[in-house]
Amino acid sequence: MNTGLLPPVAPEVLAEAVENLTARLRKKLDAAIEGCAAGAVRGDDGGVTVRFGEDAMVTLRPGPDGAVTSADQATCTCLLAPRCLHRAAALGAAPLADPDQSAQPDPHPEPGSGPDAGVESSPEPDAAAGGAAGGAEAVLAPTAAPGSGVGSAPDTGAAPGSEPDRGPEPAPEVLTAAQRAAAGALWRAAAEALAAGVTAGGAVVQAELLRAAHTARLAGLPRAEAATLRVVRGLRAARERSGGHRLADLTGAFRELLHTAGLLASGAAGPVLTGTARRAYRPGGGLRVYGLCREPVLSATGYGGVVTHLLAADGSRYSVSDVRPGGLARARGAGSASVALGGAALDHAGLARGGLRIAGATVSADGRLGAGRGVRATPLRGVPWTEEPVAALFARPAAEAVAARLAERDGDPDAAEPALLGCEVAVVGAAGEGLLVREVRADAPLLRLRAAHPHPELPHTANLRRIAAHPGLLLRVLGRPDLDRAATLRPLAVGPVPGAQYTLRLPEEWLGRADLGYDVLQGSHFPPGAADAGAPAADEGPDVLADSPLWRVRRLLESGVAGGRRAVAEAARTTGPAAAYGPLRRAGFTAAAELATALAAEADRRPRDPFGRLTEPSPDAYAQAWLAASTHLAAAERSLVAASWSWGRSVPL
Repeated sequence: MNTGLLPPVAPEVLAEAVENLTARLRKKLDAAIEGCAAGAVRGDDGGVTVRFGEDAMVTLRPGPDGAVTSADQATCTCLLAPRCLHRAAALGAAPLADPDQSAQPDPHPEPGSGPDAGVESSPEPDAAAGGAAGGAEAVLAPTAAPGSGVGSAPDTGAAPGSEPDRGPEPAPEVLTAAQRAAAGALWRAAAEALAAGVTAGGAVVQAELLRAAHTARLAGLPRAEAATLRVVRGLRAARERSGGHRLADLTGAFRELLHTAGLLASGAAGPVLTGTARRAYRPGGGLRVYGLCREPVLSATGYGGVVTHLLAADGSRYSVSDVRPGGLARARGAGSASVALGGAALDHAGLARGGLRIAGATVSADGRLGAGRGVRATPLRGVPWTEEPVAALFARPAAEAVAARLAERDGDPDAAEPALLGCEVAVVGAAGEGLLVREVRADAPLLRLRAAHPHPELPHTANLRRIAAHPGLLLRVLGRPDLDRAATLRPLAVGPVPGAQYTLRLPEEWLGRADLGYDVLQGSHFPPGAADAGAPAADEGPDVLADSPLWRVRRLLESGVAGGRRAVAEAARTTGPAAAYGPLRRAGFTAAAELATALAAEADRRPRDPFGRLTEPSPDAYAQAWLAASTHLAAAERSLVAASWSWGRSVPL
């Protein structure tokens, strides 16, 4: 469905419109939404009209922020308006707007800055994540550093490479009765949506989720609301057969939503699961940071921009982001946009190969620094990858760095995306759209390099293809480990290996690195010698994750998301538990087999009333069984991913 002309719609507006429909009209809603966006026409006044036959026309008039945020901004000319099918269909065909966070005051505003100008966006281009909501904001996000470095950062009293002191941990939060009730309603809506699946998860089911999400927002549960919006967007993409839809992503979104709602409803949740609508900032003193690389940001909700990753002299990681509405064009152009931080006369391209001295930095509870009025920044000379503190990134084995990232995720399953790691590798050959490399260490495993952003208009994939044409090439890679795939790295930048002959030869002004999302590698950047572009694809060898019998559990869970409870029950009737999950038990995955068997049995449970008639079973027990199997599967797969980075040769189970 092409929703390009339709303005974003606030979730609560759509939920109210669907709730006002009669039961008869609700049955017709999905059919009415189909093809609705194709008839949208933009008027001279900025409104968008959608015609339904000769007698009805819906007009959507977005507000100054470009979104429909109130019911009176959507009108229809038919006699049943506003409780008509046409109005609900037009709203249902429009994309979902991100929550208006500016409507929620910040209880701890950043010193000297007042309300934030925008909301930071994660550099993960997850289509379900939704991107940022608002204008640009320069933020710096430190994470744990793998090694020590030398420099002139202020003495914080912490060991080199350790996380700076962020103050005492917040005390466990006591949820109110309203918050627990909102979480309970969200659990019930999510369980109903899971039992329905993609096939039956139409506009009515999505509206129930949106209403529960709005209630959670009003109760002060922004994290639960965000998880719900990811599920709704995933359901929409799946039903529309969008090219960017992945069933595994929707399965993960359901797992996160049920996990969050279940813990909140039980009252056993702290501030991490409650979430924060806005970020509080505290004074952070002075910093010296040096550029590592740039990364384009592209969101399915129309936001685009850039994130420039930085490293402090004490080894702490930071990033400066600039994300705004604009999509692909914004993502491509932002790489050379000015850095909005403390008046620094520097663009992101210069910052990625330069540095900043920051005075008066402000730090949030989660370690992010904002760009308030009191922040001052002065450009510094850049540090090559061969000098400290950057050289320490490439001194640690990749397996150790990934093990640390997985330990962080085990401590907080909903932690932010893994930090960047560096390694020196030798190119083995092409493997599909990516390439295979081997770390330059004894008994190192084969690593798969996949494009961090596979959009064809971004140069990631093309650059990897050029590198794959030079087997034996030595290079340094800086990227983000993909913790959902075996031994997979998403490279953001590459550079030459010091002292090697057969390595990259980059221009001097690039300071020994190429940003794969912005710089385009040419033939002159490679050493002399014929490129083997026509060589056959390299043998990837066994994949410990894909070849394990856990795929049986994964297929069962994903079939439940796609076809609902009925699909899981049909799978259980077709293949008996002994035949379906016997390989799991023989491979040692006894718990996974037991949980999958329990899920199939619960899906096929058909209770009867005292007269022997079938009754509709509650989805709660089914959702609990699905969540238990999904949570165990995620933990088992994380263990296999960690092992894949350590083995010299991955051994299939």
